[in-house]
Amino acid sequence: MRERSPGIRMLFVGLTGALLIIPLLMVYGLVSDRQHQARVAQDSISAGWAGPQVIAGPVIVIPFMEETLSTEEIDGKTVTRTVNTRSELFVSPELQKAQAQIDPDVKTRAIYQSVIYTATLSGVAEFVLPDDLSAMGINADQLLLDEVEIRLGMSDPRGLQTDAVLRIAGEDVALKPGKGPAASGGAGMHGYFDWSQGQPIAVDWSYSLRGSRSFSFVPRGKSSEWSVRSDWQHPSFSGSFLPDEDAVEHDENGFAANWSISNLALGQSMVTRNDPGAPMIDGGGVSQAAYTSVIEAATGRNQSMAATIRLIEPVDLYSQVDRAVKYGFLFIGFTFLAFFMFDVVGGVKVASPEYLMTGAGLVLFFVLLLAFAEVVGFTIAYAIASAAIIGLLTSYSAAVLNSWKRAKMIAALLVGLYALLYVLLSLEAFSLLIGSILLFFALAGVMYATRGIDWSPKAEPENADEVMS
Repeated sequence: MRERSPGIRMLFVGLTGALLIIPLLMVYGLVSDRQHQARVAQDSISAGWAGPQVIAGPVIVIPFMEETLSTEEIDGKTVTRTVNTRSELFVSPELQKAQAQIDPDVKTRAIYQSVIYTATLSGVAEFVLPDDLSAMGINADQLLLDEVEIRLGMSDPRGLQTDAVLRIAGEDVALKPGKGPAASGGAGMHGYFDWSQGQPIAVDWSYSLRGSRSFSFVPRGKSSEWSVRSDWQHPSFSGSFLPDEDAVEHDENGFAANWSISNLALGQSMVTRNDPGAPMIDGGGVSQAAYTSVIEAATGRNQSMAATIRLIEPVDLYSQVDRAVKYGFLFIGFTFLAFFMFDVVGGVKVASPEYLMTGAGLVLFFVLLLAFAEVVGFTIAYAIASAAIIGLLTSYSAAVLNSWKRAKMIAALLVGLYALLYVLLSLEAFSLLIGSILLFFALAGVMYATRGIDWSPKAEPENADEVMS
């Protein structure tokens, strides 16, 4: 039987490598499935505690009576009537200041963890009765100032503790559940007071709140000042507003941050007929620009904006494993390339099944990495999985290549690849740059090593006479 040319052998190696894409995709799907199970477990952990919290308010709601036209059909005739209807005005504070102390904890169920917290909040707000309502078509005598509401909102009121206090001009206001600002999804608490005198008022409030994973604040009013402190060492600031650059402290003891937001940045009127809706929060952050126009068209009202703090875990093992799997084909390619060099340059014959079993071992690394990472963490799992696969493939290479010296070269290659992958996973911002440079040098080395190989098939003579001639 005629010996295959180097070009044909390279084709078979390429087909074997392409076949291994199937188990790589299966591992990728396994990572996604385990990540989904982790999220379900985290949701179940926080189900009896409280979910991510969005804090809004205080806001004052003034009811008023206005005349509206009502049209109806009676006995085939259209009749228009003037009716008195009850509407609401939403008044934002001239100034609001809020402080929050977030005390985090990590709650575990089986192998899954979720970050929970208890936040202690307090704040003050100053309100002024609007004196120019003519632009909105409202007269002062239409206002029902003896039935004014004040509303505070939190997106998951299950987390409220028993220490909620609201005072207006130093007097306690009885709080009732529900009817929070729309910015918190309508959840929260409210109280009633008499504002018939129409004087500026000062509101101070405080309460404790449980939540998990993220904490968001919806600014409102002419000036909003928000400060947060926490022992958590790994915050992520996102949303429509980031903290003031010179007002962020972050060290091994936790973090502290301050926000200062004006009404000009919010783009909201101080007095409105509609309560701005809840911000769009995606994965703990607020993607305001992507959703505002769509929601405004659907609901006919503006959306609120928010500043968000995510209490993230220092290492998201599923995202790390997911990124590692994406480099899987490079592992297979470099290892197969080393075997191929021994095949066509060193004269060692490597069969397709041997390539296939080597590739299966490389794919198994990612399964081991995922399985151990869920139990012992990503770094230790990476060391265990890489050591196991390097030992396995080194021993197998000694048999396939008929030499422990050659097997040690394969071991050195694998050690370099796994060390490089760990660096790439750690240096996310420069991973593409480093990877592309190394691929360039690897390709250059292969070109140099194979520059003298004749890749074309060699035709055999039909008989011995042709050989002699």
